Amino acid sequence: MSDLNSGPDGLVRPTWATTNTLMREYYDTEWGVPVTGEADVFERIVLESFEVGLSWATILRKRPAFREAFHHFDPDVVAAYGPDDVERLMGDERIIRNRGKIEATIQGAKSTIALRPEGGLANFVWSFQPEYTLMPTTFSELPKDTPESSALAKALKSKGFNYVGPVNMLALMEAIGIIDTHLVGSHRRGSSGLFTKDGRAKHRGVPPKSKGGAS
Repeated sequence: MSDLNSGPDGLVRPTWATTNTLMREYYDTEWGVPVTGEADVFERIVLESFEVGLSWATILRKRPAFREAFHHFDPDVVAAYGPDDVERLMGDERIIRNRGKIEATIQGAKSTIALRPEGGLANFVWSFQPEYTLMPTTFSELPKDTPESSALAKALKSKGFNYVGPVNMLALMEAIGIIDTHLVGSHRRGSSGLFTKDGRAKHRGVPPKSKGGAS
């Protein structure tokens, strides 16, 4: 069975992006698009941490509720959360109620603020972009983790982030455009414009046009 499918619209997508409308729209409009705003990168790290043990489709369905519950992942607001906020979130049935991950999110917001004098969270995360991206033609060619995702996970932990490991940080790097793992043949391959046809990064780190916080 092919890892790529041609949809009714004639566009070729990986099979995971054809399971339902939500996943297809996410793949077509978001997955792999460069994300560089502080709150946006913070949100993606948090959602990746909550996704562990679940499906990304579950996270997408709950994302509007997560954004509302966590004040759109504004680090300054989340960092000021206290015990009452933790209990509020634990009582919110619309999100994933995991006390450890909720508390880790608050700590992550504090860590995000602490990174500002060093250039900010986005610059920190994007600094782990490899010189070359992967060029997979099948799912079997995709690793579970990479040296860069392992290094990113270790570095984030050293800054106070939790629930960040080599596997979900690779997923983060794919999702926010640090690497391009769209299967060769997909209509989205190369859509970020950040890599040459042979997979070399045109620029290492936050894309120049995105500096200043654009998402």
